[in-house]
Amino acid sequence: MRARALLYLLTALLAASNYCHAEKSKFYYMDSLCKDHFLQRQYRKLDGGVLWSRNERNLDCTVTFQTHSILQRFMLHFDLLQLDCNDHLFVYDGAHATAPPKADLSCRNTKQQVGALFTRSNFVTLKYVTDNWGTDANGFKLVITAVKDPKHGCKEFRCKQREFCVSADLTCDGVDHCADGSDEDTAELCPDSGGAGAGSAWLVLGAGGSLLAVTVAVTAACCYCRRRAAAQRTHLQLQQMASSNGAGGSKPAAGGSPGSATRLPGNWALPAGPRGYSAARPGRLRARAQR
Repeated sequence: MRARALLYLLTALLAASNYCHAEKSKFYYMDSLCKDHFLQRQYRKLDGGVLWSRNERNLDCTVTFQTHSILQRFMLHFDLLQLDCNDHLFVYDGAHATAPPKADLSCRNTKQQVGALFTRSNFVTLKYVTDNWGTDANGFKLVITAVKDPKHGCKEFRCKQREFCVSADLTCDGVDHCADGSDEDTAELCPDSGGAGAGSAWLVLGAGGSLLAVTVAVTAACCYCRRRAAAQRTHLQLQQMASSNGAGGSKPAAGGSPGSATRLPGNWALPAGPRGYSAARPGRLRARAQR
């Protein structure tokens, strides 16, 4: 029963792991990306990702993303864009921040005004510069998606209102990669998930944990019942043997003495023979009888 419970739990964990790690959207935070280490200078390949920023100060960092295929390019759109007037987000169409930027975003820009940005290459470079002042309201939420034109062959998911394709793994993960909501269409595409993304995985984990807890409780109850039944049988045997010895119905085993103990399974021992009899001192009893 315990092995079956562990099998159920492992199945639930595997299902949740496949759901969460099927190359859904990758989440990055600017304060982590902009740390001074060697990964900052590496190209990050992705099909889709979300870049978060919130009130970072004294930053001057550059990060570059790359598509998995040369036939793809990047689309960028903001779910949130509220920069401080002294902060700037530069978007470069390429692998380096050298040419004039495709966009220079600051406090004068809104997400409605910017809309969707498309690169011509399969690289996009972001440079984020901030001063030493800001509030928690300052920042952005940027969705980055690798897209492919249908003329190159669309074997993945094709967005409805836009003429390009995105990875099928990006559907139903709670992030609008098509910028038209078609990859998160809960009525047609993913009615079971409801666009919840990783929340469904936690539901699976919760169900597996509950099943394991119930299984452990049932196992413990069964063990308790078995032990109690065994103790009751032993107690009943003791009562029956005590009754037969008190009535004088039991006889000592061959070769044994009247004062020998009758052994039961375990460590139980019942004295046999009249009360006060001692096999080690029979002479004293005979002497008292003669008196």
